Amino acid sequence: MVKAQDKEQLLHGDVEQHGQITHGEWYLRSHRRNAYDRSIQDTNIEFKEVIGSLSAGAVAGAIAKTTIAPLDRTKIIFQTISVLRHTYVEHGLHGLFRGNSATMARIIPYAALQFTAHEQFKRLLRQGKKKGPLPPMRRFIAGSLAGITAAFFTYPLDMIRARLAITSRDRYAGLMNTITSIYREEGLYVYYRGLLPTIMGIMPYAGISFFTYESLKKLYSDVFHENKLNPLHRLLFGACAGLFGQSATYPLDIIRRRMQTDGITGPSRPEYKRMWTTAKYVYATEGLRKGLYKGLSMNWVKGPIAVGMSFTTFDMLYGYIQRHYIHTKTG
Repeated sequence: MVKAQDKEQLLHGDVEQHGQITHGEWYLRSHRRNAYDRSIQDTNIEFKEVIGSLSAGAVAGAIAKTTIAPLDRTKIIFQTISVLRHTYVEHGLHGLFRGNSATMARIIPYAALQFTAHEQFKRLLRQGKKKGPLPPMRRFIAGSLAGITAAFFTYPLDMIRARLAITSRDRYAGLMNTITSIYREEGLYVYYRGLLPTIMGIMPYAGISFFTYESLKKLYSDVFHENKLNPLHRLLFGACAGLFGQSATYPLDIIRRRMQTDGITGPSRPEYKRMWTTAKYVYATEGLRKGLYKGLSMNWVKGPIAVGMSFTTFDMLYGYIQRHYIHTKTG
């Protein structure tokens, strides 16, 4: 390492001679090294935050979906073949949880991707600001983009879950058997049938949900001058977010399920091949209340519970990870 000739020369900025450097050059090198170290530290923190949000999101999704698994399967049955009253009699309590393995295989990566993407999109939309709430429109955009990201990458698992939920073990023995059977009998395209209404539905649904939750947290903080929310507040705000989001986009959920499960419990219908023809057929044959909004009342029960638990679990677990494993050790 090069050294200055003496302290006086270093302070007066003598030129470099025989391996000696000036104070100015020493300061510049030191400043560059410190900036590089800070950059490495910031990158390390960002990486840990991504891992933390992935972990917290996965746990949040798993807890929420397991809690409402019986209601979730019942909703799918209501939307498709209306045999709810026979489920418990024919298959017992275990039958209400049929398809939950596929649900976990989907919801864990889905929730992990959604919450992580939401954190990253919030960071991008803050435009240089590291903390603080986003403006209202950006809150909606961040939520919508997060939902689209998660739905696109996990959609085949959602279709498989729907198939498992409405069939008996005679048709599909389990998760892996469902995957191989669908590919062998119907082809790769079927895995993505219903993707368009899913994307169109998830944009407003995720946008409204995240927007409502973030806005209610900000409103509470502004009104009561309290930044720390307890779990009950988070559950309540999450429940409102789920109620508003799912009510606004429920017909698209009906359309998606009909397209996913077409031909499973009866002959395949040509109307269910496309989104718009599915919507027209359901409305024409079943109407608005008993068709496009069929099962909505059940969704008003399960939706707020699931979203409330998911948001609450993520916030609390991710906050704990940040306090104890990210900023404490790196700060």
